[in-house]
Amino acid sequence: MTTSGAELAQQELIEEFDMFDNWMDRYQYIIDMGKQLPAFPDEWKTDEFKIQGCQSNVWMHHEAQDDKLIFKATSDAAIVSGLIAVLLRIYSERTAEEVRSTEPHFMTDLGLDKHLSPTRSNGLHAMLERIYQVARQSA
Repeated sequence: MTTSGAELAQQELIEEFDMFDNWMDRYQYIIDMGKQLPAFPDEWKTDEFKIQGCQSNVWMHHEAQDDKLIFKATSDAAIVSGLIAVLLRIYSERTAEEVRSTEPHFMTDLGLDKHLSPTRSNGLHAMLERIYQVARQSA
């Protein structure tokens, strides 16, 4: 069985996080990833693209290109932008089938499930749910 690009992206992320000894360094790495997100057009910052269930403001836009789903997102919170960068690295530019079949085990493997506040964790789940919803509708 071949490993999907999304699964490989998760594995690479887990290996990168293994370089850090403590959570302060991991948080900083997540924040730095968020700073590298591409610009998000203001015209996409509408209720249509807003993710409900996030403590901070999060907008996510998607489009289909060829057979792949392209996700773009932004937040007004640094740590959430970093979480967006993590999700986009794993799930953007993948086929709908690949998105649907990729379990988000990175959350447990990286310890995000233990180290994020409940509100941040809820927001991460809300963003993930939107990605899966788009993939289901694109089937």
